[in-house]
Amino acid sequence: MSTPAQAVLIKEGQEAVPMSTGPLDGAVVAVAGAAGPAGRAALLKLAEAGATVVAADADAARLAEAVDAARYAHGGATVTGDTVDLLDLDATRDWAARTEKEFGRIDGLVHLVGGWRGSATFAETDLADWELLEKLLIRTVQNTSLAFHDGLLRSECGRYLLISAAGASKPTAGNAAYAASKAAAEAWTLALGDAFRKAGGEDGPQTAASILVIKALVHDAMRAERPNAKFAGFTDAGELAEAIVGVWDKSASEVNGKRLWLTPEP
Repeated sequence: MSTPAQAVLIKEGQEAVPMSTGPLDGAVVAVAGAAGPAGRAALLKLAEAGATVVAADADAARLAEAVDAARYAHGGATVTGDTVDLLDLDATRDWAARTEKEFGRIDGLVHLVGGWRGSATFAETDLADWELLEKLLIRTVQNTSLAFHDGLLRSECGRYLLISAAGASKPTAGNAAYAASKAAAEAWTLALGDAFRKAGGEDGPQTAASILVIKALVHDAMRAERPNAKFAGFTDAGELAEAIVGVWDKSASEVNGKRLWLTPEP
């Protein structure tokens, strides 16, 4: 990310003294699917990094709790919430336009809309699972990427981040619908990255689309429910949030169109 302009604290009769700033100070980052455990962790970490955070989810009550928690943890942080139907392209475009109009810029869209369905065997796969996952895991990626595309290109440090699963690269028999949905979402995101690459021309991309790949997510509530479980290879929600913020530490050329593995490649 380009170094943001440092804020300064000027005391009467003294020279300007730089205030401490976070790595995302001045950036505006939208989070889709912000009410879940990964979303809550991301809101906290983005606010801590100095970003203005614009959260969206279909569950108004859970979203309000997540936004309040981030505001409380980081006094003075700007964290807002919008109840948005991300399956509606027009509604998603309206959210993107409102965000850029209100805050003057948009520097990131973090896609955390999730869902899982599976079966004991391949033959027992229920195609109703595919119908649900296609909406949650693919359609929301399509709508958010189309809605935020132009705004992210106008940023000098725009990032579109998809959270995916290792199973997309190595599907298992009982996870056909889930793995296929994640693989399609990855392909869509990589196509977005190619658009950003072309928009950058000879200078290379200024905006990036990246995929953060995990095996599965674990958070405190899961550990409390299963205190004896090992959760081997799982990524903690807090670690994922740190990795999300860390994508802005790298140049767009380094991360655009890339899978960034937080778990060993299968």
